[in-house]
Amino acid sequence: MNSSSHRFKSIAVTGGFSFWFYIIIASLGYFKIEYFLLFIGTLLLVTQLFSVRISKGLDIFAKVNTKIFLSILFVTIISLYGILFRFLKIDLLRLKKQKNSYWLDIELNDVRKMF
Repeated sequence: MNSSSHRFKSIAVTGGFSFWFYIIIASLGYFKIEYFLLFIGTLLLVTQLFSVRISKGLDIFAKVNTKIFLSILFVTIISLYGILFRFLKIDLLRLKKQKNSYWLDIELNDVRKMF
């Protein structure tokens, strides 16, 4: 973000703020499209007007927002994989035998080579 233009930083930060605004307001049950569009418009106007002066602040928020968003995404995907593997009875470490598992039984003599 250090080499990006001030205008682009403004748009990126507006997108980040509007994402969190939507998440918080929708989870509280107060979401209305008019309020959301008003928030986005006001924030975009203010950040575009003062983008040169608040450029360092925009950098900081963009970095923090990216770290939070990516960490939430990472935890969500790992959790979904864990739930999916539990549902399909897949043991990644093959520590114990499970009935109806999708893993091949290596101890069988019928399994020679799989590609």
